[in-house]
Amino acid sequence: MNNASDGKTPGLTAEEEKDVSEKQPPRAVVMHETIRKQGDQELERSLAALWWSALAAGLTMGLSLIAMGLLNAHLPEVSTSKLISSLGYPIGFMAVILARQQLFTENTITAVLPIMTKPSWGRLRQLLRLWGIVLIGNLMGTLLIAYVVLHLPLFNVETDTAFLKIGQKVMENGAFEMFAKGIISGWMIATMVWMISSAENSKIWIIIAVTYFMALGDFTHIVVGSAEVGYLVLAGESSWSDFWFVFAAPTLVGNIIGGTFIFTLLSHAQIRSDTP
Repeated sequence: MNNASDGKTPGLTAEEEKDVSEKQPPRAVVMHETIRKQGDQELERSLAALWWSALAAGLTMGLSLIAMGLLNAHLPEVSTSKLISSLGYPIGFMAVILARQQLFTENTITAVLPIMTKPSWGRLRQLLRLWGIVLIGNLMGTLLIAYVVLHLPLFNVETDTAFLKIGQKVMENGAFEMFAKGIISGWMIATMVWMISSAENSKIWIIIAVTYFMALGDFTHIVVGSAEVGYLVLAGESSWSDFWFVFAAPTLVGNIIGGTFIFTLLSHAQIRSDTP
């Protein structure tokens, strides 16, 4: 059968056809399988490995708070300053993802795909174990870095004030707003993970683009937000009940819904539909 009947452009040499084939983007099923295998590896990791990686990720995510606080402290208070200060938000995400530390919202897609592919009670227990350890480790890390930033003489008064304003901005949301914005945030992180799997060479730019717009939209994220709101609580400007019930619980549920029940389920359904 000739090239025309195959639907191919006539006149291509075998080498040119090979070049075309190599430059095709990976099929969705390939990306799905790549992330599923990563999820399998995460589910099999030991408790100690998960804990220390999650704690390190929480500490590292404090870089987002520090970067935004420093930028805010050095920017004039004008309407466009948020466009620049939001560039600090991706710093923590880049450090955590490139260092391959355990971030809770990443697990809402990578660790869920193996269960969707082959459901079992054993895998569900593994997922809940993973989520529990990573979430607690992340929160412990962010609260620890918030405590350090607050109590050690690291920054000037202007920067300390900027940290407080960041937390106060988050707490302007009510519980339902935290939940709704958390859905979008979880969906954006899941999208980022999916995109990274197919564009490894553009990983940094994908992380920057997605998380920058998360910051611009003031979408709530359970890990970054726990550093921001945690600083506020530790400074005596908010209460622990507000931290847990106004911020943390609604944001956590929103992140899980956005990352797992919207993006991951739809992506998995697409693969199932494409697979004979």
